[in-house]
Amino acid sequence: MVLEYAGILLVAFIFAVVLGFILIPVLRRLKIGQNVRTVGPKTHLSKSGTPTMGGLIFLISALVVTVVFMPRNPLGYLVLFMAVASGGIGFADDYLKVVRKRPLGLMARYKLAGQIVFSVVFYLFLKAINFDEALVIPWLGPVNLGWAYPVFVLLVTVGTVNATNLADGIDGLAGGLGIITLLGYAVIGYSADIPGIVYAAAALAGGILGFLVYNLHPAKVFMGDIGSLTIGGAIAAMAVLSHTEILLFFGLGIVFVLETVSVILQVLKFKLTGRRVFLMAPIHHHFELKGWSEWKICLVFWLIQLVGTAAAVAVYLLAY
Repeated sequence: MVLEYAGILLVAFIFAVVLGFILIPVLRRLKIGQNVRTVGPKTHLSKSGTPTMGGLIFLISALVVTVVFMPRNPLGYLVLFMAVASGGIGFADDYLKVVRKRPLGLMARYKLAGQIVFSVVFYLFLKAINFDEALVIPWLGPVNLGWAYPVFVLLVTVGTVNATNLADGIDGLAGGLGIITLLGYAVIGYSADIPGIVYAAAALAGGILGFLVYNLHPAKVFMGDIGSLTIGGAIAAMAVLSHTEILLFFGLGIVFVLETVSVILQVLKFKLTGRRVFLMAPIHHHFELKGWSEWKICLVFWLIQLVGTAAAVAVYLLAY
């Protein structure tokens, strides 16, 4: 089975590389280019016009490979549902920004409303398959949250989707972080005998790896919100389905959490005192303004995510 899952990853990788080779020139001809904000790091101004919405590359790759190779599996389909639903919101946001030329894209309240709706639908699917509605605490076991469980699922899904979006600010960063977390979930899914998670994680990780061929610095294409929200939706679903929400927060998604916390601290500090904690938030931009190269930021942040993911997987194997 391990070789089969590795094959899924490899096929998705090849599919994404080929699809990117075809799609990126199309995006360029259609002038689907990124508008870079002048308030960001000045080094980003040279990236203006770079094709975006490249998340289509790994979303399509993962969908095709999973549907073709994965045996019928409701949990796997739930992961795909959250990936596609979240990616759909990102697609609408990107479309409004780069095609309709609306700088703010999809209004925040509509984006949040869509995420809430899809999270509720996701929970209703869980109810339909008699999913065990419990929060699992390492070494202590399951805790029945009762009526609060749907709210918990909502917070996990919406929070994760938006956290991954915050990490998409420099070439290759969000994609690399996503691959590390997804591979962690592939190991957890394999250990827990949840093949749907493994198939989806392998296919999406392979697709993102193929996308990174074009997205590493200097990027030939950006993933756009369709890409970052797709990754977040899939990871959120895997966390809920494997009862590893706590491990996601403290390990598997540690950099996503740090990026989010940096934004919260920045906003609170500025509102309370008029001063800032960081030169710029999310925190990867702080290090950019400190003079770190994009490659250095990626490597350091990937390493932190790798350590967090390895620790979380170890805890899962020992305490679940």
